[in-house]
Amino acid sequence: MDSKVNRRDFLAKTGGGMAAAWLAGATAHASGSKGTDRPPNFIVILADDMGAKELSCYGNKVHHTPNLDRLAETGVKFETCFASPICHPTRLMIMTGQYGCHNGVYNFAGRRGGPEPNSPVEDIAKSHVTFANLLKKAGYATALAGKWQLSGEQPNLIRECDFDEYCMWAYERDLPSGVTHAGAYENDRKPSRYWHPSIVKNGEYIPTTPDDYGPDIHADFVNDFIRRNKDRPFFVYYTMCLTHGPHVPTPRSLKPGMDKFKNDKANFKDGVEYADLLIGRLVAALDEQGLRENTVIFFTTDNGTGGEGKGDPTELGARVPMIVNAPGLVKTRGTTMELTDLSDVMPTMMELAGVKLPQDRIIDGKSYARFLRGKTDRTREWIFSFIGDARILRTKRFLLEDNSPHRFGRLYDCGDSRDGSGYKDVTDSTEAAALEARKHFTALLEKLPAPIISGEGHPKDKKEKPRRPSGRERRRK
Repeated sequence: MDSKVNRRDFLAKTGGGMAAAWLAGATAHASGSKGTDRPPNFIVILADDMGAKELSCYGNKVHHTPNLDRLAETGVKFETCFASPICHPTRLMIMTGQYGCHNGVYNFAGRRGGPEPNSPVEDIAKSHVTFANLLKKAGYATALAGKWQLSGEQPNLIRECDFDEYCMWAYERDLPSGVTHAGAYENDRKPSRYWHPSIVKNGEYIPTTPDDYGPDIHADFVNDFIRRNKDRPFFVYYTMCLTHGPHVPTPRSLKPGMDKFKNDKANFKDGVEYADLLIGRLVAALDEQGLRENTVIFFTTDNGTGGEGKGDPTELGARVPMIVNAPGLVKTRGTTMELTDLSDVMPTMMELAGVKLPQDRIIDGKSYARFLRGKTDRTREWIFSFIGDARILRTKRFLLEDNSPHRFGRLYDCGDSRDGSGYKDVTDSTEAAALEARKHFTALLEKLPAPIISGEGHPKDKKEKPRRPSGRERRRK
């Protein structure tokens, strides 16, 4: 990682931002002095294992997501946004604004291209500067809800990462010392995330019953945190468990006599729609507290759909939704063909909050705060994704998949398409536009290095080269 000082040294040297100024102003106002305008609140929602193609606002004809559709219609919906094709590096990318080549996390620890389990880059609290660090330093109340799934020891790690409060689905390693989960377990022996779940809240194990549903508990925590902090700037990182497997019934679909623990992919549709329902409840809670206008909601996911892109170094593995909405701050644009990737979230938030970015490390993300405010109609010229030693790169017209230090990969002329339909393989083309794109991508990749691993391989540790789905398979459902 490119870093001259560690995280705590950096934070000790930096001042606050708009929120700290507002808090000082609020105190002064109480003494008769004039305060400053309140900075925006932020809610970053990261759903699990749900590619862009699963939402009805992205063209899905089977799933119904009216709450997200409404946020997309009245805010901004990026037609093309990239995460990593696997969740662990995505979570570091969105939190730090850095790609793996700069934060050191290309994959899960111990997997192809990933760090060693005890590598310093796996120590989030000591090695990285995240959006929570910066916003807490600037005076924000901070909270995390849902799925953590990052390295480190509980119960203190999340607070060490500058979240004031948290309510998490807990693996056994996350439980307080001496505590054994008394609820349900999933088929692979993980404590349940859905029915009769394993929950740790602010370092304390919370007993649950067979009728308790984990995503409801996390959603209730978020809405309660908002109510309790309505009079100060706040930031919530809401990392949903939905729609990751096991695919079990939700409270909406559960019928008498049904096995609520049975894993059935037929329940995936219900999981997508229940996630949408929870977001509707969140928006209603903001409305009730009069916070809707000044709260910026980012909705995205951590990788492509499980079993349909996840883990593959392709656009299908990397393309995720990105919806941004705040009626008082974000210009209504609806669908935009401008590009973004998840490294952009952190710098965008900081510009909106008036908080300075770290100067001691490379930040790959590009703020699109001015785009959200309607001050410009452009975001960035290219976006990037990675998993292990494989890379994906895209401009509005051209897409490079499955590139690594061992191979250039496959180059596609996408025209105006963004969903995989009608792409033309131009890897070996001698057309001027294709040659220029190849040259451009080669130059960009020199600044986006991948780990050099001996021998060919696949990020999933399979021997075969990943097969690119056909246009029919890649089209929206």
